[in-house]
Amino acid sequence: MPSRSTIRIKPAPLPEDSFLGNFLDPLDRLEETLFALMIMLSFTLAIRFSLLESGSHAPVSPEYVDKLVIMMLSAIVGWGTIDGILYALLSVFDRGEKQRLFVRIQTAATPDEGIEAIAEKLDPILEPITRATQRQLLYEDVLAHLSDSRPKPVGIRRDDLIGAVGCVLVSVISVLPSLAPFVFLPGDLMLALRVSTLVSFGMLFAAGWGYGHYSRMSPWKTGVAMLVAGGVLGVTAILLEK
Repeated sequence: MPSRSTIRIKPAPLPEDSFLGNFLDPLDRLEETLFALMIMLSFTLAIRFSLLESGSHAPVSPEYVDKLVIMMLSAIVGWGTIDGILYALLSVFDRGEKQRLFVRIQTAATPDEGIEAIAEKLDPILEPITRATQRQLLYEDVLAHLSDSRPKPVGIRRDDLIGAVGCVLVSVISVLPSLAPFVFLPGDLMLALRVSTLVSFGMLFAAGWGYGHYSRMSPWKTGVAMLVAGGVLGVTAILLEK
C-alpha cells in the first residue's frame, strides 16, 4: 500500500505476479505479512507465558483451542481490514495530490510557473540521472500535454477496493502456517504453541529477508531485525498481560 509517510509509486506488475500482485506491489505484500506475523507472535508468546506462569499442564479441550484459533484469526482479520481501509484512503489521497498538481499547472499564470510546479514534483527523481536541459525539454512536453487534458474523478475506485480486500487476504494467508499446529495438535496446546512460535519466527525471518532483498538492503540484517522486532513485540504483549 502507499506508505504512511510518503506515497510510493507502484511499479508495473511482473508477468509472473499473482492476482494480488496486480493490486499490491511486493513491498506491500511483505509489509502485510510482517505485521500479521508479529500480531500472531504476540498472541502465541503471551498465551504460552501465561500457561507457564500458572503452572497448568492439564490437557485442554478442543473447544478451548478452537476459541483461541478464532480469537487469533479475528485479530488478524481486524488488522487486515484496518490496513485495507488505509490502503484505499491513501490511494485516494495519492490521486488527490496529483489532482492538486494538475490544477496548479493548468491555472499557472505563465508557462514558467507551470514548469516550476512540475519541476518541484519530478526534480528529486530525475536530477540524479538527467541533465538540466533534458529535464527542461521533458517538463515542456509534460506542460503541453497537461494543458489539453481534463481532470479525472478522485473518488474510490474498484482497484482501491480490490487492493483493500487483498490486504485482508495477505494477512490471513500469511498466518495460516502458524495456525496449522493448533489444528493438527489440538490435544497438546503447549506443543502447538511452541511449534506455532517457531513457524512464525521462521516466516518472520523469511519475510524480512525478502523485504531486504527487494529494498536493496542486507537481507540478513533485515531478517534478523524482524526477528528482534517480533521478540520485542511478544515481550511487550507479555508485560501488558501482567
